[in-house]
Amino acid sequence: MAQTNNNWLEAFRTLGLSAFLAIGVRTFVAEARYIPSESMLPTLEVNDRLMIEKLSYRFKTPQRGDVIVFMPPDEARLCTGETQKQAYIKRAIGLPGDVVEVKNSQVYINNKLLKEDYIQESPYYQYGPVTVPPNSYLVLGDNRNNSCDGHYWGFVPHENLIGRATVRYWPFNRFGTLD
Repeated sequence: MAQTNNNWLEAFRTLGLSAFLAIGVRTFVAEARYIPSESMLPTLEVNDRLMIEKLSYRFKTPQRGDVIVFMPPDEARLCTGETQKQAYIKRAIGLPGDVVEVKNSQVYINNKLLKEDYIQESPYYQYGPVTVPPNSYLVLGDNRNNSCDGHYWGFVPHENLIGRATVRYWPFNRFGTLD
């Protein structure tokens, strides 16, 4: 009889530890996300599944070109009409202190043309010049003309960052890193 109780206790411990580790990993290390819109075409397609790495931005800041996941500021609801806050995924373009301008269908950072071989098409709009505030980022979708992004609603504070998209794991034929 003691062996049966011991087996139940061991099973309970194993399940408890597994749940604790799963919650801990998802909260602090990595989590899976999917792409719900066309705002990041051609880099990311609707229903792509990604692994989001959450540790690096605790120790360093995003780099220009990183594909980041974040909670949008309240102003983002102006162009989406969303009633619930959902995480967004966009590309970090403007870093703290940068002067960003979109003119003549191209993005300029500190008066230098930004080479962008990842966008769907050149932007049809004009924007800025604006200076990115401290501890904030300007994010834009790769599908510039069809993205509710920072050119509509402004900047993302560092504390809103969730993590960096690192790997697409679905569909299998597009498996790979997002460098």
